[in-house]
Amino acid sequence: MKIQLLPSTFDSDGRARSPEQRLSCYLVDDRVAIDAGSLGLAATDAQRETVRDIIISHTHIDHVASLPIFIDDLFATLDEPVRVHATEEIIELLERDIFNWRVYPRFADLSNDRTRVMEYVPFRVGEPFRVAHLSVTAVPVNHVVPTVGLVISNGRTTLAYGADTAETDLFWQLVNSAPRLDALIIECSFPNSMHELAQISKHLTPATVGTELKKLKHKSPDIFAVHLKPAYRDVLISELAALNRPRLQVMEPGREYEY
Repeated sequence: MKIQLLPSTFDSDGRARSPEQRLSCYLVDDRVAIDAGSLGLAATDAQRETVRDIIISHTHIDHVASLPIFIDDLFATLDEPVRVHATEEIIELLERDIFNWRVYPRFADLSNDRTRVMEYVPFRVGEPFRVAHLSVTAVPVNHVVPTVGLVISNGRTTLAYGADTAETDLFWQLVNSAPRLDALIIECSFPNSMHELAQISKHLTPATVGTELKKLKHKSPDIFAVHLKPAYRDVLISELAALNRPRLQVMEPGREYEY
């Protein structure tokens, strides 16, 4: 399995200009996107040709910002729809707030001369579903809007993605029930000094990341901290290092991680 956090700042050939992350989009095997914050901006030409499945964890703008642009750019050349996988609740929010003709066209109603350009594929939380070559299970996490965390497997490698969340339990129950875990992506948005804001906005700090990781029963996965607010990045890196978790690292935009 290959995992890549797409850059939020980049040059003309898609390489990350800085390690800062403002948008969320993670590619799995260059075929499936988890969220679409930077997908329409940072995907390479080759990735645009291969990504046809997008899983949306929630509808905050940093996770869906360039989803319309990605589909728009491919509109005339698609031979099959771009499939947007989400819960019914999240699909309703996408239709109401983004693909509503006021903000952007309702692509689910549109076709080129060969195919519909977008289709929604709803899934139920707690029930495994297929996305391309992957088996995926989603569970609700603790955020201010409906949000799901994911456990994703190709039969050999397992990835867990916590999305945006404060302290949560169902996600860890799902993760711990997996036979193996190779990589875990966990958010860390605010420094410890901003604990109150993190609680209100339902995000994690390094201290609560440490508390949450105590719920993890798998012994040796790589753990990637993501969603570090750029204004606090240096402090967050220092506070995460103080947790003394040898396999905990900040995920680098643009870098490919292989398992």
